[in-house]
Amino acid sequence: MISIILRIVIFVSTIFIVPFALSSAVFTVVIDPGHGGKDTGALGRSIYEKDINLAVSLELGKLIERNLKDIKVIYTRNSDTYKQLQERAEIANQAKGDLFISIHCNSVSKKNKRRNSISGATTYVLGLHKSQENLEVAMRENSVIEQEPDYTVTYKGFDPNSSESYIIFELTQQQYLSGSIDFAKLVQSELSSKAKRNDLGVKQAGFLVLAKTSMPSVLIELDFICNPDVEKFFASKSGQTKMASAIYNAINKYIENITLRENIIKQHNNEN
Repeated sequence: MISIILRIVIFVSTIFIVPFALSSAVFTVVIDPGHGGKDTGALGRSIYEKDINLAVSLELGKLIERNLKDIKVIYTRNSDTYKQLQERAEIANQAKGDLFISIHCNSVSKKNKRRNSISGATTYVLGLHKSQENLEVAMRENSVIEQEPDYTVTYKGFDPNSSESYIIFELTQQQYLSGSIDFAKLVQSELSSKAKRNDLGVKQAGFLVLAKTSMPSVLIELDFICNPDVEKFFASKSGQTKMASAIYNAINKYIENITLRENIIKQHNNEN
């Protein structure tokens, strides 16, 4: 038990104690298409999660670049390539991102009786899981590190399959949580209204890729790829565009809210 706690302390000290960086003059959105390359992610009957994540991410980037000229877009991958979780976070941090968006598709076990009917979008922010279901989603997403060489060294002994390892997420900084939750709520609202996804809410769980980014960050589970009807929606250009448009709307509103708050503060300071 002592060795586990020691590894947790070392892990926390290396990934959570990061210098606070003010947003640069250019607002930078980092788009992270989950999985890729040898890591296919969840499987539908005829499509891979990695391909849907990439298609929606690229469409989202195009919408931003076309309509929000002052926003810079950075991708953690823009093709079918494999990226380690550590690499994804490093790309975001080196770009001094103002917002990190990791895009995924959800799924459940083949043994689950609701596998063909379950549906809905969820947006996660970093935190300690509140339910077994949230923990299982985080474990599934974090398990991709097992494909990395020397992952036990890279992630300081973190075991994605051990619930004890997730104690670290009780010790995280709260620095970016408020911004993450604000954006997550906007994403859920837009995915529900624009993309017509069932709203499963904003949740907290211990995702490594979010833990390593030093900016407001979310992980979006667009819907359940194991549901045949959802899979058809995912595979269609119309479905991909609707999901990208929903996230784009959320980004636009998030930035508008930041600008509004800044203007209020500036006006208050001028009055005093």
